[in-house]
Amino acid sequence: MKLMMYLGNDLIDSVVVNDMDLSVPGYLGRFKRHFKQKYADLIQETGTQPEYLLVPVQTPQTAGRAQKQ
Repeated sequence: MKLMMYLGNDLIDSVVVNDMDLSVPGYLGRFKRHFKQKYADLIQETGTQPEYLLVPVQTPQTAGRAQKQ
């Protein structure tokens, strides 16, 4: 899975996260805090709060399986 940070319609950054750790309290929050610190100036400049999207990532192996089915 991939966690992506957006400001408005702009993708700012993304990071691959471990599917197995999603149920661990604070796991995703750690990445969100890192993004907020890393891009604090940009967030302040735009005046909008970041939005986050968690999406599945297709590896070449799973993408090949989807095409065969």
